[in-house]
Amino acid sequence: MRDDRSSHAAWQGAAFGGHWDSRAAQNRAEGAWMARAMADPTTLVLPMWRGKPHLAGGALALVAPGDAMLAQAERPWLYLGQHGGRAYFAADISRWEPPALDRAALAMFTDQSVQIHPAAASGAQFAELRLHMTQLPPDQAAMAATARAGFNWHRTHRFCSSCGAPSDVAQAGGERLCPACGARHFPRTDPVVIMLVVQGNSVLLGRSKGWPEGMYSALAGFVEPGETLEAAVAREVFEETGLDTRSVRYLASQPWPFPNSLMLGCVATATSRAITLDDELEDARWFTREEVLAAWSGTDPTITPARPGAIAHAMIGAWLAGHV
Repeated sequence: MRDDRSSHAAWQGAAFGGHWDSRAAQNRAEGAWMARAMADPTTLVLPMWRGKPHLAGGALALVAPGDAMLAQAERPWLYLGQHGGRAYFAADISRWEPPALDRAALAMFTDQSVQIHPAAASGAQFAELRLHMTQLPPDQAAMAATARAGFNWHRTHRFCSSCGAPSDVAQAGGERLCPACGARHFPRTDPVVIMLVVQGNSVLLGRSKGWPEGMYSALAGFVEPGETLEAAVAREVFEETGLDTRSVRYLASQPWPFPNSLMLGCVATATSRAITLDDELEDARWFTREEVLAAWSGTDPTITPARPGAIAHAMIGAWLAGHV
């Protein structure tokens, strides 16, 4: 059974869990309604550029349907739903090529570069969502995550998986339709278990190759076909560290659009402490509660905690507070 207190605590500080009024999926099939909504001056559109939302002053920099920036947008726009009596869309303007583009920065683990469209309002820019996810209002962060994940899926599923023919965007971005064989394809989300492995006063944290120096976080891995969450937790922990676990318990979940995952937070108890690393991790270590608290407070500069806004950071915080 889920412990509601632990689940609530694990959510505190985790991004992308907010909601807006309605996704209003019933509108997606109404072509005439969509056409009116996309022309309605009260409609709001979120421009996205290569996965980056348009931001200004700690909020989404939304634009009207007639904004000059949208002249370079792919059609159809992605329908997000209704909020505050208005229709909301996201538009992908990745065809726009900024001048003096720093391509090396785009490939970095943490892309700190920003891009400013010539038609953008003062102070508005495209910026990496991971760096701003905790600054956005919860409903706006959820919209940005939905837009990023939706465009990720469309970009990587342009061809029918049944016959290989090019497929078309349908249902205002809610699916793809193959004109050759008639197959319908719907956006997919990959389930990923992310787990705190604990024993007594210690928690097991690891680091992947390529992460920022000193950064440690909870172990994670994709759920394989035919697995329960509990089986996936046990397998992933054993594969990565050689540790057996028991008492697996679900805590909370988080949409994670990097690129298209649903993080399923769990806690498990290790039956031993001897770690045997495989080649997936660069390192894994047991940390006492005091050591994690020192890293969080900045008194141990050699260890960097998981990124604020990520469910790993929220779960570790719940463990530190004694809720897990």
